[in-house]
Amino acid sequence: MTRAIEAAHLLLDDGWASPGHVIVDAAGMIVAAARGPAASPATRLAGYVVPGTPNLHSHAHHRGLVGYADHLAPGTAATLWTWREVMYRHLLGLEPGDLEAYATLAYVEMLRRGYTAVGEFHYVHHDPGGVRYANPAEMSERIIVAARTAGIALTLLPALYTSGGVGRPPEPEQRRFTTSVDEYLALLELLDRAAAVDPLLQIGAAPHSLRAVRTDELARLLAARATGPVHIHAAERTEEVDEIVAGLGARPVEWLLAHAGIDRRWSVIHATHMTAAERHGLATSGAVAGLCPLTEANLGDGLFPLAPYRHGGGRLGVGTDANHLIDLPGELRVLEYGQRVTERRRETLLAAGETSVGETLLRLVREGGAQALGQPLGALRPGKRCDLVELDADHPALAGQTPTTVLDAWIFSTASDTVVRTVFVAGRAVIEGGRHPAEAEARRRVDAVMRRRHARPERRNGAPPTAKEQR
Repeated sequence: MTRAIEAAHLLLDDGWASPGHVIVDAAGMIVAAARGPAASPATRLAGYVVPGTPNLHSHAHHRGLVGYADHLAPGTAATLWTWREVMYRHLLGLEPGDLEAYATLAYVEMLRRGYTAVGEFHYVHHDPGGVRYANPAEMSERIIVAARTAGIALTLLPALYTSGGVGRPPEPEQRRFTTSVDEYLALLELLDRAAAVDPLLQIGAAPHSLRAVRTDELARLLAARATGPVHIHAAERTEEVDEIVAGLGARPVEWLLAHAGIDRRWSVIHATHMTAAERHGLATSGAVAGLCPLTEANLGDGLFPLAPYRHGGGRLGVGTDANHLIDLPGELRVLEYGQRVTERRRETLLAAGETSVGETLLRLVREGGAQALGQPLGALRPGKRCDLVELDADHPALAGQTPTTVLDAWIFSTASDTVVRTVFVAGRAVIEGGRHPAEAEARRRVDAVMRRRHARPERRNGAPPTAKEQR
């Protein structure tokens, strides 16, 4: 049984079709995509329809830090380390229901901004005391439930976290994250069973970083998981680069290229601080650089070398990371504007024959993100999942636009969160008329959690109360 979806303007591999249509099977997969109207009765969309975009890096539990992580006590310096203190304290009292609430709202917000799949880099595994739940997959399953409630496709990336730094034991605040390799592999096996019966769920591996996982543990993990996505944080901060050089004798990306067998199933998250040799090695490895421009700007991490990496053949995707602002156009805007400020010219990205920065950026992050998540999306062609995003042609922010300009207008000239009118995931509408049926309840739940979590007087650095203080 197939059905047709027709759009007034549809972005196909070879450009815009006005109109165009896709034919979708019962599983939500595209069996045909073509120019012109559909021959059979169809669902009709009057706007500009583009493929859904993958969000390759999310920490849903950070959604509860909105506002609080940027509030500082007088005289306190704003650094990554003070931010991390706030985050650790917040996580000490995080309950399973809190995580589910945060994740549900974050995923709804992602859909409303044009993401149709998310890679959840998930590392809160244990209870506030660091003890395993009776169900070791308790917190992971809360993420899965949230994704199903929202209707977003999910690549769940449980994180392996064993150390507090190179050669250092975990810090007390990291007790909810840390696990042995044996426990971690057992968790992945449990989650593999869930993915076997859910076509929108994929399971990947996420050694947190070279700071948090010993090299022998990384080797053992890679031997046990020979297929599927692998994500790792690397080279986000210069302090991290210095620590890895001191501990392992090489820079993070340099070490990974030499010892980890990086290839197309890898995503190196951030990769901000690379030498030219590292940049070339990562670009030619087939791996994806996972960029999180809004979070990287918020934390003062630095600027990824986008133009030389892209022109050297590198693949990239974007993620929302800390989820303090979920905004696909915003991620791309900050990424591109950072390059312009650094290079002092208005275009650094385009290759020969390309004319639209917005359309090019979206295509690059769709392709790279789909590869990173191991999900069949990112383009409207047979064999891909029918993930569609309709931009409202009647929205004031898009007034006077044409197919050749509309994506640049969306990315660079509007901050509105109502431009996205309709979103399909696997051929099923999850956003209609700019609304999600679960959004009101998701916001109510997060409001209740935030009021409970932040009810007591704020502590140093604006941190929420610890688990002990909450009791």
